[in-house]
This record gives sequence, C-alpha cells and structure tokens, in this order.
Amino acid sequence: MKKIIFLSCLLLSSAFFAGAQSSETSSSLTLQQAIEYAYTHQSAYLNAVLDEQISAAHVKEIVGIGLPQVSGSFDVKDFVEIPTSFIPGEFFGGESGSYVPVKFGTRYQASAGINASQLVFDPTYLIGVKATKGLRELASKNTQRTKIETAVSVSKAYYNVLVSRERMALLDANLIRVKKLKDDTQALYDNGFVEKLDLDRITLAYNNLNSERENVARLLTLGEYLLKYQIGMDIYSGITLADSLNDEQVRNISVSAEKPNVKNRIEYSLMETNKNLQGLNVKRYKAGYIPSLFAYGAVSANASRSKFDIFDTSKRWYPTGIIGGTLQWNLFDGFQREKKMKQASLELKKADLSLINTANALAMEAESSRTNLLNAISSLNAQKKNLELANDVVRISKLKYDQGVGSNLEVINAETSMKEALTNYYSALYDALVAKVDLDKAMGTIK
Repeated sequence: MKKIIFLSCLLLSSAFFAGAQSSETSSSLTLQQAIEYAYTHQSAYLNAVLDEQISAAHVKEIVGIGLPQVSGSFDVKDFVEIPTSFIPGEFFGGESGSYVPVKFGTRYQASAGINASQLVFDPTYLIGVKATKGLRELASKNTQRTKIETAVSVSKAYYNVLVSRERMALLDANLIRVKKLKDDTQALYDNGFVEKLDLDRITLAYNNLNSERENVARLLTLGEYLLKYQIGMDIYSGITLADSLNDEQVRNISVSAEKPNVKNRIEYSLMETNKNLQGLNVKRYKAGYIPSLFAYGAVSANASRSKFDIFDTSKRWYPTGIIGGTLQWNLFDGFQREKKMKQASLELKKADLSLINTANALAMEAESSRTNLLNAISSLNAQKKNLELANDVVRISKLKYDQGVGSNLEVINAETSMKEALTNYYSALYDALVAKVDLDKAMGTIK
C-alpha cells in the first residue's frame, strides 16, 4: 500500500513539473520574426484577410448575376373540398338570372416545372463587372494597410521592450554601485568616521533608486504584455527578444532629404481606387437610359387525379413549354435617375478633392516625420554626451570620496544626475527608434 501511494505521488509530481516546464517555455523572436508571427496570429490582421476573402466572394456573387438563372418547382395539391363554380341557370333550362353551383376538377393535382432566364444585355451590369475589379483592389489594399499598421505597432512595442531592458541593466549596475557606497558609509558610521546625516543621505538615494528600479521593472513587464498582445501571443507566455540595441547605429541614422512620393503610400492608393469606383458609379447611372434585354424559357407538366396516384407513370402528365424575351426600357422615372447621377457626379468631385487633400496630408506627414527624426537623433546625441559626462562625474566623485577629499553629498548629487541622464538618454533612444519607424511608414517604404 505504501509503495502504491509513493508511486502515485511520484507520478503526480512528475506531471506537475512537466506542466510547469511547458508553461515556462519561452519564444525567442527577432523583430522580423515577431512581425511574421503577428501576420499569422494577430486578430486585426487576420480579420482583414477574412474581409478580403468576403469581398472576393461578394465579387463572384455580382458576376453571377450575368450567368444563367435556373430554378425548379414541384407542387402537389389535395382539394379536400373541390372549389365550387356558378353557371347561369338558363344553361340547364332554369330561370334567367339564376345560377347553378357545380364542382369541376379532380381532388388531386400536381405540377412540376423548370424555369430558366439569361441576361442578354444590360449596360449597368457590364459596368458593375468592371467595378468588381476595383472592389477586389480595395479589399486587397485594406489588407495591405492593416499589414503595414501591424508591422509599425509591433516594431514600436518591440523597441519599447528592448529599451526598457537596457535601462534595467544600467539601473541594476547603478544600484549595485550605490548599494556598495551605502554599505561603506554604514561601516564608516559604525566606526564614528561620518555623521548619521551622511548615512541618511546615501540611504535615501539608494531607496529612491531602488524604487525607480521597481517601477521600471513593472513597466518592462507591461511592455512585454503589450508586445505579446500586438503579435497575438498569450500575454502570460514567455518571450525572449533575440535582437539587441546598437545605439551607435541609431545615432548615425542617415536621414534622406528626398521628396516623398505619396503614391508609395497605401492610403493614397486606397483613395485612388475609391475615386475610380465613384467614376464607375456615375457611368452606371448614365447607362440606365439604355434598355436591357432578358431571355427566358420554361417547361412544366400538370397532372390531375381522382385518387392519389400522382407518381403512377402509366398515367399521363400534360406538358407546357414557353420561350420568350423581355426588353426593359425605363422611359420616365420622375427624373430620379437624373438626380442620382447628379449626386454621383458630386461625390466624384468630392473624391477628387479628397485625393488632393490626402496627397498634401501625406506629404506633410512625411516632412513632419523627417523633422521629428532629425530632432530625435540630435537629442539622442546630446543625451549620450550628457550620460558620458554624468558617468565621469560619478567616477570622479566616488574617487574623491574614497580618497577622503570629497563628501558623500557630492557623490549622491552625482548619482542623482546620473539617474536623470540615464532616464533622458533612454527616452531619447526610444523616441529616435519610433521616429525612424514613423518616417519609414510616411515615406511608404514599409511593405
């Protein structure tokens, strides 16, 4: 019995540790791999792909209007009470003005038939088929726009985590250095070489730095949640960033003065497609003045029975066949089509103006993004120099303090300045990375 209990516990513990190990599995992703992961897991992009597929099905539905339309029918009636008809009485020798009720027909009747129609000519349909090309383009371009937006959002979230991790590493190094200074000051205080005020100052600085480190750690966790959300991953799963930051490359980014080509932007292309569709809408209303032609045909058969033997093949069904054509021409509709065409023409003018405004807005966005990147790089270079100066000040202050020619207040002030320089530097680094992504998007170079 004891052996059974021991084995059961062993199996349970093995299952527990196996589950714990599987839950702690971490994915290592480069930025490009994170973007590719988002393309297969991010719901916004997947919904855009589904919308494109829905649009493709809708296009085929429109094209199907011009294909033969065939329908079949089968109907069976049981006249529990055969309808009564009234025949003038004089037919049976009765008085004039009188009617005699009679019943005609059989109790069971059935009919079966096939109807077919074909659109022969309809100018509005032909224009509609042309418009399906624009609808397909619109759906495809909407997917492309969502794809670009996904790449942008994933890139920003990825850079945020990278910068936060770098900042955490330097904060940890600073914390170790200040902790050593605090311990040294504590030892000096215990031996009566420094005042309690000196110890309190360094303890306060250490507590503030430790508090900031905890805040950054929480923000880092939140940033990792955001990254996993952006790529469509479970936010509680593990993730490792395979890429690393190279601030020198960021500081040396070359910003081209090339004039932006708004036609590279998917937003402009969407507006162009929308304008083309508006133009086809005007043509559709104009084509409404031209008649349309339909051809049709039908074959049916009827059977009447006193008994329910509708499916008895030895008894006759009576066929009927018909073919024909319909020419439809709307001669006057109270000027409705004319007014609709007027509205469509005005919408086309609005689409043209919107296209011009979009081109200006996109050009302005590109120039603004270029300026933001230049400013961000300039600020990053300045903050890099400030960080190096702050490092030197900390090093010299600590050296003077160790040699007994400086005070711990001077060291504390240097550490405080170092912390501020660190915060400013990593904020500038993130701003530069984001500005580069925004410029790439504004120039239409993100594909």
